[in-house]
Amino acid sequence: MATIREERSSTIPSLGGGSLVIPEVKRKRRDSNRPIWMEEPGPLMKIAKAIALTFVTLIMVFPMVYVVAVSFSSAKDVLAGGLILFPRNPTLESYSAILQGGVVTRALQISILLTLFGTFAQMVFTVTLAYGLSRPGVWGSKFVLYLVLGAMIFYPGMIPSFLLIKELGLLNTYPALIVPGLISAWNLIIVRNFFMNIPADLTDAAKIDGASDAQILWRIILPLSKAVLAVIALFYGVGIWNQFFNVILYINDSTMWPVQNVLRQYVLMGSNLASADQFAPNQAPPPAQSIQMAVVVLATVPILIVYPFLQRYFTKGVLTGSIKG
Repeated sequence: MATIREERSSTIPSLGGGSLVIPEVKRKRRDSNRPIWMEEPGPLMKIAKAIALTFVTLIMVFPMVYVVAVSFSSAKDVLAGGLILFPRNPTLESYSAILQGGVVTRALQISILLTLFGTFAQMVFTVTLAYGLSRPGVWGSKFVLYLVLGAMIFYPGMIPSFLLIKELGLLNTYPALIVPGLISAWNLIIVRNFFMNIPADLTDAAKIDGASDAQILWRIILPLSKAVLAVIALFYGVGIWNQFFNVILYINDSTMWPVQNVLRQYVLMGSNLASADQFAPNQAPPPAQSIQMAVVVLATVPILIVYPFLQRYFTKGVLTGSIKG
């Protein structure tokens, strides 16, 4: 911590006619040029921060530890009751049951393909529209931008959206889960602002060399926008992976349901995915609680696997508004 030391000394008359010199007094004060939040906290504040962070971490980690422990626990451990944080008799019976049944396996395949193709389509439309709105001199760009902002503020509602999907003939089709959210207004504004902060000298030099707008976007803009594109792709992917309400509205065939709807069906309704035919005559199927927790783990693991690869771009992409050309 930057401090300023002030040395002071004073004299007082003594009884012998001389003077006494008081030893120098050193006083520390905070440098007024530094914000208060940049100062090093004291010991009590450090301890309070450590306790708060530990408490928040335990609150966030505890449910996941419980879910994983129950999914690997045997029927004896689950039926015994009590809080399970570590499986006493670990087993893979629950995972074997749901993977052999075919319902969860098909739902996982649908969710993965839907997330991949949906995220790709949303990124293509968002990036191309954001690039067009970020270029100066594009005719009608302000009108389109106001139209996008209006769509973000005034949402049509559930019934008009359903009637629109029905009139377009998209009921019971996977495009009904992607087309309504093909371009997110908020994500579009973020990408547009990032493109506008890229120095114009780069694009001007490319135009002088004869590059077209498509070449400028592919060879200059996109390589410089990896951070914001990774974050927006993560937002789109997580949104598609976790959606289930639109599936209930637009998909009537349960065989076309993604994993979140299967998870909702078997967790909230208490159904058991395990079939007695999959086990030996003297072997009981896993309890419903273990089956449900195993489905939760399988529905969560794919996103947890993808996130570490995009984590290094996350901070830079979220702070994109502070980047200046």
